[in-house]
Amino acid sequence: QVQLVESGGGSVQAGGSLRLSCAASGRTFSSITMGWFRQAPGKEREFVAGISWSGGSTYYGDSAKGRFTISRDSAKNTVYLQMNSLKPEDTAVYYCAVRLARNIGTSPYEYHDWGQGTQVTVSS
Repeated sequence: QVQLVESGGGSVQAGGSLRLSCAASGRTFSSITMGWFRQAPGKEREFVAGISWSGGSTYYGDSAKGRFTISRDSAKNTVYLQMNSLKPEDTAVYYCAVRLARNIGTSPYEYHDWGQGTQVTVSS
């Protein structure tokens, strides 16, 4: 099992930026991917971005393309989500998750361990 702790959420105005961090501990594997999801009240959990742990491959959901960047620091076992040009519709709880596979999945059902989430609120 992998323990995940997110941080970096907060409140910003539209157009602002935030950087989320996800620190992993416990058992970590070379062949895993990390994903960021978000969930707004009354909505399903949505894929935001994913990154392979060793290969550096990335994939983005439509809402994140061109505005968000996922990266990782393997030495620190940490994955980041840099979010720029934030919009009110980006308001949600953001979660990081682990998938024990090399390819990046986009469904939350493909991920095995989850962090507790961090709130992001964007005001207009």
